[in-house]
Amino acid sequence: MAREQYYFLVPLISAGTWCGGLLVMIITWAAQGKPRYIDQDYSIPFISNIAADILKPLFIPVCVITASTFVLSLAIERWMRHVGRIPRNMRRREKVFAWFAICCALLGGLGLILLSIFDTKRYHKLHRVLLAIFLSGVVFSAIFTVLEFRWLNKHHTHFPRLRRSYIAKAIIAFILITLAIAFRVTVVTKNSASASLEWVIAFGFTFYLLTFVYDLRSWVAQDSRSGSEELVPILTT
Repeated sequence: MAREQYYFLVPLISAGTWCGGLLVMIITWAAQGKPRYIDQDYSIPFISNIAADILKPLFIPVCVITASTFVLSLAIERWMRHVGRIPRNMRRREKVFAWFAICCALLGGLGLILLSIFDTKRYHKLHRVLLAIFLSGVVFSAIFTVLEFRWLNKHHTHFPRLRRSYIAKAIIAFILITLAIAFRVTVVTKNSASASLEWVIAFGFTFYLLTFVYDLRSWVAQDSRSGSEELVPILTT
């Protein structure tokens, strides 16, 4: 039980690393005088433009940490549901959705790690393929997670925090998927609009990661008088 109270740190590290890495990149770019990179005919650079330059040694570990902790967050949540530390999956379909979400996150995470290595400057075509794999993996992972939470919320109607998590995930996922579609349409022309969308989607992903912090943290109750900790509710179904 003592270890379980710290599981929320995994998605927190994921969100903090990702958001922090993006902030360092955009701040560094601005501090350098907002330089234009190769083939950049627009005012706002893509993340991959900055990541292929001097910040590549930073971008790679950021992607590795973010990808690995994102997948681990889903795996931890699946395990905690399995042992009843958080509301259990009541039907097989919910478990299937959870495993699909983990597999898609793993695929997307691998795409993220590889695209950080094979940068757009030296491996342009491969980089775009890996970007598509990353986005597709995260999008489908989010869809399966939202579907899982939809059925969890339907079965566990007496847990308002579960409903809040479901609503937050659904709203954030819907917004990010909509923006991802718009990005896919505009990225063909490569302009400031598509670059801006990429940054918005990237920072928005931070909020999706934070929903898992809420999932894992909100079930830990602290007894302020005794200092003891317990996870609630402990289900036996």
